[in-house]
Amino acid sequence: MADNNPNSLEEMGRRVQQMVERTIQRGVKGFDYVTAGAAPVGRTPKDVVYERGTLRLYHYQAQSPEVYRVPVMLVMATTNKAFVFDLAPGQSMVEFLLKRGFDVFVVDWAPPMPEERSLALADYTQDFLPTCVRKVQSITGEPDVSIVGYCMGGVLSLIYAATHADGPLKNLVCLTTPVDFSKMELTRVWQDPRYFDVDRLVDTLGIVPAEVVTQGFEMQRPAQRVAGQLRVWEQMWNDEFVKSFRAFERWGNETLPLAGEYFRETTKEFLWENKLYNGRLNVAGRSADLAQIRVPVLSICAEHDHLVPYECSQPLLGMVSSEDTEEVKLKGGHVSVIAGPNAVRRMWPKLDSWLAERSV
Repeated sequence: MADNNPNSLEEMGRRVQQMVERTIQRGVKGFDYVTAGAAPVGRTPKDVVYERGTLRLYHYQAQSPEVYRVPVMLVMATTNKAFVFDLAPGQSMVEFLLKRGFDVFVVDWAPPMPEERSLALADYTQDFLPTCVRKVQSITGEPDVSIVGYCMGGVLSLIYAATHADGPLKNLVCLTTPVDFSKMELTRVWQDPRYFDVDRLVDTLGIVPAEVVTQGFEMQRPAQRVAGQLRVWEQMWNDEFVKSFRAFERWGNETLPLAGEYFRETTKEFLWENKLYNGRLNVAGRSADLAQIRVPVLSICAEHDHLVPYECSQPLLGMVSSEDTEEVKLKGGHVSVIAGPNAVRRMWPKLDSWLAERSV
């Protein structure tokens, strides 16, 4: 029986009108989306304070009249650009930390050049990171530094911490950081030593192309790129959604190539032999046993992380010797827990409160 209720008819009319308006907006804004250039990112004011080859160290300009004593150094994974920490105003972890009173530095990476093909774990953890720490100390005049590492940036930070157990590290935060690589089951499938000849790849190419790295990510979720395009078309009328999507899309599209020796070493030492987890990892002749870490450690994991499953990050706090440890498991995925609505509401405030009481 037909519903002739005037209110129901009026509501139906509003919905139809909204659908028509959004369809029109999709057409108009869709053209703008297709013809637009790269999304503007990384707009928080900063200075390049150190630069050498693939390495970049940024120092961000203060946004608070009072600043915590202990500076914070964010360490990005070698596969991606660090602007995921600083996507856009209001969607920037760097901006948030600055406004909360932290002195923020970021370790970023540029594509390695052919002459950097031999860069290995020792270069990143015994040269690049210690050099950045000393630079932070020099600029701030403070002896202590807190490090926040994301994904493989967290692995590099763990190795640095384990091989520099006497400091000057003050606090360590690991964001979606793998330690038990046996739990990275999908990655281990496509890099199975029975079929994946990493030596031939590295010896032939020297630098592992970004396309190889990207395919490794996309094989985890083959339909993710198509699903993203469908979502953005559905939300094309929503300017805020589109702006955020374009920033994330640019970050994903600017995946970096990797130094061949680093790729060879991480494949064999981590994925094949799981040496970080079993305590047998040695870097430049130094033991990188995580039991040597005694500083406060915060581990933040994502409940729906398809790249670094929770089971891969979860063992960390049981492996360090620190008395002050905390694990936080948050809703979200590998990237959204760092820069997205969940990050803004949950992760950033937690990071702020944890660091604040340990940064005076």
